[in-house]
Amino acid sequence: MKRFPIFWQWLCHNGAVDKVKVPLEQYEEVVAGKGGLVDWIKEKENKKALLFSEGADPALVARVTLEGYAPDLDAAELETIGRDPFLIAYGLAAVSKRCIVSFETSAPSKQRANRKVPDVCAHFGVRCITLFTLIEELDFTTEWRAS
Repeated sequence: MKRFPIFWQWLCHNGAVDKVKVPLEQYEEVVAGKGGLVDWIKEKENKKALLFSEGADPALVARVTLEGYAPDLDAAELETIGRDPFLIAYGLAAVSKRCIVSFETSAPSKQRANRKVPDVCAHFGVRCITLFTLIEELDFTTEWRAS
């Protein structure tokens, strides 16, 4: 965060103009941790800009869980997948307008709770990109300034 403060300003700006949003479920996972990112995203202005105001559709979360992972996951498997079905459900709610940003790498051979976000997204036709693709598509540069 100290090396590229302009990136964090850019990210917050893109949140404020509704190009980048963090669903509540993922926000809660982040703020459960510690460190600079946690402190930054908890700041009132950053939270307001980035937090997605829409709630997850429970039917879509169930569909992602049942069809994307497995219909008979046990408690340990549900803990393993965590809140990933919520994230994917947000993408599924508006496939033509949204994409998911994930650090996970596709691993098509993984099954059940071990499936990776990009593979579950692909199953549902939800676009999944890396942070680097997001940076490219939203044209971040170190010379960026809010207009």
